[in-house]
Amino acid sequence: MNKTTRLIAGALATLGLGLGTPALAQTTITVSTWGGPNHGVNTIVWPSWKAWIEEATEGRVTVEVVHDMGPPAAQMEIVADGIADASWIFHAHMAGRFLATQLPEFPTFEEFSSEDAAAAYWHTHQEHLAQANEHRGIDVMAMGVHGPGQIFTRDQVDDLDGLAGKRLRVGGGVMSGLADAMGVTGVALPPTGVYEAASQGVVDGAMLTLESLRSFRVAEVAPHALTVDGGFYRGSFAIIMNPMIWNQISDEDREAIESVSGEHLSRLFGYMMDVSDESGVEFANERGQTFTQVPEEDIERLRGVTEELIAAWAADVEDRGVDADAALEHFREQLALAAESEGIADRVVRQ
Repeated sequence: MNKTTRLIAGALATLGLGLGTPALAQTTITVSTWGGPNHGVNTIVWPSWKAWIEEATEGRVTVEVVHDMGPPAAQMEIVADGIADASWIFHAHMAGRFLATQLPEFPTFEEFSSEDAAAAYWHTHQEHLAQANEHRGIDVMAMGVHGPGQIFTRDQVDDLDGLAGKRLRVGGGVMSGLADAMGVTGVALPPTGVYEAASQGVVDGAMLTLESLRSFRVAEVAPHALTVDGGFYRGSFAIIMNPMIWNQISDEDREAIESVSGEHLSRLFGYMMDVSDESGVEFANERGQTFTQVPEEDIERLRGVTEELIAAWAADVEDRGVDADAALEHFREQLALAAESEGIADRVVRQ
């Protein structure tokens, strides 16, 4: 065989090898997302999780984020039906289905970060709440908690009595119970509807998070805030995945993905909320927002209301197999442990 013949034979062998053993295809997890494109979940959470997954699986698995696949309340159905592989949900959007998930929403009257709360919530869910089977049909990859929910009004309010009769935006869950107890007329609105409703006088204010001061322009229509340490309430979220996605992923890569989910992903969600709250307060301060702390005598009143709400909740979740007292105690213990643990900031990817 001369040199030319050997070269041709080698080229054919190489071509044949390439055709016979195709490269392994990359698996893509399609994430359905909601919230504006500049929301922290889209600029911090998804980019970071994608980078973590690609690193953990050595590039064999990636994440693709798709906007506007459906409204917030439809996200669980979108994932359960396999339209998307993963998404994030706000539990209060599905009233009646979720009760155990109200655990981190009750006022604590203590300051703590959303990152620590989300980590504590993840462990409490795994230990005590998952048995309620409220997320049936999907896998829970992380649990999330938003920052302290406060009360924003068009006019100055100095105490709880000043809220009586006011029409405030509420979003369900624990905040609705608190609104009723304070004599507030709750108006069901998405956060995106607050600016227009307040500017037109449809509502007198809103129960919302600090990040909404900027992201939903609440500071422009409700320049006064009535606050409680730790918030009047918190909000409960989950990052979920369709179980069928695992059929496309090897056991090795599944284990790798789970290693960067769970507590890590929960912390990331909480961290995003903390950063967003800081941005909201900075934005509001530049516009002259006032912040008034609820007087101590009203704090005692709120404690009583909270105890009643927790007692009613405990009775409800008992029917779902949850020991409320044990779950609450575990959450408080995990919250203290989370505060002593290393944070997630150095692993965050921003888009």
